[in-house]
Amino acid sequence: QVRLVESGGGLVQPGGSLRLSCAASGSFRSISAMGWYRQVPGKQRELVAVINSDGSTNYAGSVKGRFTISRDNAKDTVYLQMGSLRPEDTAVYYCNADIRRNGVFAPYWGQGTQVTVSS
Repeated sequence: QVRLVESGGGLVQPGGSLRLSCAASGSFRSISAMGWYRQVPGKQRELVAVINSDGSTNYAGSVKGRFTISRDNAKDTVYLQMGSLRPEDTAVYYCNADIRRNGVFAPYWGQGTQVTVSS
């Protein structure tokens, strides 16, 4: 049993900031990469940011310089600090983690948290 639970979404004005959190819980050996994806109606889910097990990060070009991904391994938690938010950032944000169970890594997903950027 593994669960990823996102929190921190909400309504924010353009130019504002928001911090998302995602905590993993349950029975597992370890977590490799953790990341954030987002999805709007009618579009495919897209990568926002990923932080790998070695600490390296990858960002979508549209969020570079505005968003920062980080993780706290002791808490099995990944964060996404979002700044200079734009209306086009509006989406459901999903947490993702590659988690090792029964000797193999497999992807797990949270339920999503809504982020709305609007005046």
